[in-house]
Formats: sequence, structure tokens, C-alpha cells
Amino acid sequence: MLQTVVLASAVLSFAAGMGATAQDVAGKFYRVVDGKVDARTYNGFRRYHAGCDRCHGPDGVGSTFAPSLVSRLPDIESFRRAVLSGRADGGSVMKGFAGDPNFAPYVDDIYAYLQARADGSLGRGRPGRLQP
Repeated sequence: MLQTVVLASAVLSFAAGMGATAQDVAGKFYRVVDGKVDARTYNGFRRYHAGCDRCHGPDGVGSTFAPSLVSRLPDIESFRRAVLSGRADGGSVMKGFAGDPNFAPYVDDIYAYLQARADGSLGRGRPGRLQP
């Protein structure tokens, strides 16, 4: 038992030293404290609302022609693939954004924002920003 605790402590210390948080280790791409978000999540909010909300609705809740990303967020690999390569499901088609410099480099940031929304850690509207 003591070895497990020591090992877990060492892993978290190493991850923290590499710029990761305990949430990153646990599969979370975001950090929310008292309704305020880290820089990655805030950037994801901005990027999402610069283009994705036109189809997927405000704050990721969906629309009449694009699904909610809050109620059924895919895993990160599926999300990256859909955003970068596009997706066709029946009558619904989304173009890929691999060549778009406003979205392609920020897919993980957008995912962080949507993951925080999907987990219920972040409400609707513009989040506050955590100070570095």
C-alpha cells in the first residue's frame, strides 16, 4: 500500500513538474476553479464561439442540424478526427478544418472547453480567467 502511495505521489509530482495538473493525469483537459478557467479552456471558449457555435449552438448545446457536444462529447481522438477531417452522418455533413489556421492548432483547446461544459464543471456564457 505504501509503495502505491509513493508511486502515485511520484507520478503526480513528475506530471506537475512537466506542466501537467492532476486533472490532466485524470484525463481532463481543463481546469476550473470557482467558475474561472485556465488559459487553454478560455482559448477553447473563444475558438468555439468564433466558428463552431454557428452549427453546434451556443455553449455546445446543439441545434436543429448539428448535435450537442455537451450531452455526448466523443473521446479526444474521435473529436480531433471529426474536426480536422470532417464528418458525414446521414444527412449531416461537417467540413474538415485541418487547413484552417484559426481552428486546426486549437482543437485540444476547444475540446478542453467542451469537456468542462460536458462534465458540468462550467456553465453557459463567457467564463472568467484564472490568473497565471
